[in-house]
Amino acid sequence: MTTATTRHGDRRVSPVFVGIVAVTAVTGWATWTGFAEQPGVAVFLFVTGAWVVSLCLHEYAHARTALHGGDITVGAKGYLTLNPLKYTHALLSVVLPVLFVIMGGIGLPGGAVFIERGRIRGRWRHSLISAAGPLTNALFAAVCTAPFWLHALDGVPRGFRYALAFLALLQVTAAILNFLPVPGLDGYGVIEPWLSYRVKRQVEPFAPFGLLFVFALLYLPAVNHAFFDAVDAILRGLGVDVLSSDCGYWLYRFWEGTPEGCLVSP
Repeated sequence: MTTATTRHGDRRVSPVFVGIVAVTAVTGWATWTGFAEQPGVAVFLFVTGAWVVSLCLHEYAHARTALHGGDITVGAKGYLTLNPLKYTHALLSVVLPVLFVIMGGIGLPGGAVFIERGRIRGRWRHSLISAAGPLTNALFAAVCTAPFWLHALDGVPRGFRYALAFLALLQVTAAILNFLPVPGLDGYGVIEPWLSYRVKRQVEPFAPFGLLFVFALLYLPAVNHAFFDAVDAILRGLGVDVLSSDCGYWLYRFWEGTPEGCLVSP
């Protein structure tokens, strides 16, 4: 039976997601035109909305790839509607990643959709399902930075440029963190099908703590510097200068005050 994959309601885009996209579009317009009285508020809402959109697309990529890989239950679970309220844990999937962006300006991977792996046949399919999410973040970063690497910044307002640069930084950090081969993260999911049963059994108890371990490492100055040096190098490769991403960060955190060199006219 495959009716769960063909019901129109299982694939209909959720009004919740449409609302998030609408908020992102309106605040993006306000950022572009300078319509907002406080540019930082518009940047905050635009980047936060776009970040939530990227979280939804990340999980949709996992679910859609799993559907084509053999898990026909993802439709009935609501994973194909892009509705973040359908994820296994809304707090971990959306609220916590948004809080991490607000507090530290880093793209936290969110665990959301439950894939019935027993329905998937073939190691390559398992690996592709895990890779689909962070690859979506990488694609999102490429789209955000398109005006930079296409040298098409003429006419793009500074505030919008800074917002795109910071949003790209979030996508790059999310992609890197997700691709780490650490239990509990997508990177481990990519290599797990190729590990022996004995190794997988030994590693399994550590999966719930993988993300905590990564963030504990990031508190070490040497690791933190190496991580953000890698992020900056990728952004530079995409044409984004450090000033733009830094100014985007400070505009986003408007409540702390924006440095003079990053101010944009309302």
